[in-house]
Amino acid sequence: MQARIYTERDALLWDDFCSKSPNATFLHTRNFLSYHGSRFQDCSIIIMNKDQIIGLMPAAEHIQDKHVVVSHPGITYGGMIHLGALKGAAMIEALSCTKEFLYERGYKRLQYKATPLIYHLSPLQDDLYALNRLGAKRYRCDLSSCIDLSERMKVSNRRSRGLKRAVESGVEIDSGLAFISDMWKVLAENLRDKHGISPVHSLDQISLLTQRFPDQIKLVVGRSQGIIVAGVVLFCIGHTVHAQYIASTRQGQEISALDAVLERCIEDASDQGARFFDFGISTEVGGNLLNEGLYRFKSEFGAGGVIHEFYEIELEG
Repeated sequence: MQARIYTERDALLWDDFCSKSPNATFLHTRNFLSYHGSRFQDCSIIIMNKDQIIGLMPAAEHIQDKHVVVSHPGITYGGMIHLGALKGAAMIEALSCTKEFLYERGYKRLQYKATPLIYHLSPLQDDLYALNRLGAKRYRCDLSSCIDLSERMKVSNRRSRGLKRAVESGVEIDSGLAFISDMWKVLAENLRDKHGISPVHSLDQISLLTQRFPDQIKLVVGRSQGIIVAGVVLFCIGHTVHAQYIASTRQGQEISALDAVLERCIEDASDQGARFFDFGISTEVGGNLLNEGLYRFKSEFGAGGVIHEFYEIELEG
């Protein structure tokens, strides 16, 4: 088993491998990663067995420390991808090989952002066992909210009242990427007023991604008197629908428009055969602060907790 660095001529092979892997998502593909342009110094790994690709790990240098490799700084999660060959001892060997290869290239540490189990088409968490065997330490843990659509927990009375208020207020639900520009104005205003930040993706970036992934990126909005007052951008990942962005105007909050939008998203996900509806994390400051109000809001739709795990391993020794 050998590790080698990814080059641009591997792009088609990489994305074809991802399309067949039970633990890869469209976020792991070069088609997605390339939207970052030259923002990151890529050092993605390809694991070979003789002349056959058996594993991939998207990775790039830490944006503030060039001696640290992250898998990957431009996506939420991104561990070792495979087709089922890297189980048990084979995964230990693959990560050992990766560790040695990166050390030989002058890097000191690897930060590994494990892909949560809800994004696996079939359970493949051998990497977590291998990391433990190799002495990795968990340095961060984020808490997300997720509905198991086959066993949805009870929706709170508050959310039921919110949905009723939205219906009585005449909130109209619509969908389609044609609303993306108006939705981004709502999102930018929402994030600026609440957190003093901008969306992770600019309008140009999300527009580019919707062109590249029209079947995976969806938009559902709520309108009042023809004006968008709430919306949710969805990433459809295998059997999980993930709410990437959730936003509402002040008017939307007054009439509980998000309750109607999110309920439609959940119903559509279930109708389309998805297993999970993931609201995303409610943690801040590297996982050390739980936004309890946000977490409670998401939980009230019948969601339970799912963790995102982050590990760090010293490459020397």
